[in-house]
Amino acid sequence: MNRAESRLIHQAASLLLCHPDEGWHHRLELVRAALDPLRGGPAGRLRAFCADAAALAPLTASAEYVSTFDRSRRRTLHMTYYADGDTRRRGQSLVDIKALYRAHGWQPDLRELPDYLPVMLEFAAREPGAGSRLLRDHRPGLDLLLAGLASHRSRYAAVVEAVVLTLPRPTPADRRAAGELAALGPPRESVGLLPASDVPKGTR
Repeated sequence: MNRAESRLIHQAASLLLCHPDEGWHHRLELVRAALDPLRGGPAGRLRAFCADAAALAPLTASAEYVSTFDRSRRRTLHMTYYADGDTRRRGQSLVDIKALYRAHGWQPDLRELPDYLPVMLEFAAREPGAGSRLLRDHRPGLDLLLAGLASHRSRYAAVVEAVVLTLPRPTPADRRAAGELAALGPPRESVGLLPASDVPKGTR
């Protein structure tokens, strides 16, 4: 897959992984139209998701989104949580990601933490070099998220799988890290946590 195609997949996935609102069906149509020139696995998975999700009313889509992502530690869209959990280390990881965005002249929506997957995907669409490296750095978390969604039989598994397919094959270290995270879960710590207002709902 070339860089232009990866950028389009990342932007489309960013839109599809944001919380559904009253403009949900319009968003699906925009994504489908943008993907029309593309063929292959990632685009096909996103098109299948759009066709499947188009049958949902916005309120139903919203409720499904909340039950999928906001109520499970193993299906959160906040990517640093998988490796850092509720530890002080996560705070530094968030600072590092925010600094990366600033270094490339981008200020994302302040209503979301910088490790929110749709934000990371938008950055990857804007800055494919640095953005793809950021996604690769979080490959174990992406693999764990995909496994959680597949186990939950969520339609959103197709979207995350499309993202994963834009990345190089996992290294042995990636597979080992994902296996350890799956077995042990994210680390926990009793001191130095982020303020409650800064912790995503699905990780509290």
